[in-house]
Amino acid sequence: MRVSRFIRDLNDQQSRLFLTLNAFLAAYAGDGLQSLIDEDVEEAMDALAATYETAARGIIYEHQPASRPAERLVRELKPLMIEARHGFTSPFESAAAVVLRRIAESVRELRRAESENRTAYLDLARTVVRLTGEAPHGGEVDDEASAGDVPRLIVP
Repeated sequence: MRVSRFIRDLNDQQSRLFLTLNAFLAAYAGDGLQSLIDEDVEEAMDALAATYETAARGIIYEHQPASRPAERLVRELKPLMIEARHGFTSPFESAAAVVLRRIAESVRELRRAESENRTAYLDLARTVVRLTGEAPHGGEVDDEASAGDVPRLIVP
């Protein structure tokens, strides 16, 4: 599975944050008017990563993505990031920046590999969520397809 390549060399806390963010992305509905595409995800992750990198240096500055969908995604991710901070024993800002950059890099990689599919990364996130039974905020996916003999992703 491709996901293992994306979480390589992340520690346990970072891996959990990576999967939590992907569960959020898989379930994200947007505003109903404009569907989220991989480009928006990439832009949002880069902006959030820059914000956390700046914070890790002791400067509070919120980087903004250019597109409305990416801006909306950043706004809706903020409560999740605040909640995720509580589970970290290491400095959160630096770890979060690494994970956010990794997601942005993963999106770029899939956009290059599957240039015709504008939601290749989001499709992958949905597949991972379905296979693992993960849902945002630690809930369970209520999907009959995820029950039974479906293989489960095991994250080290």
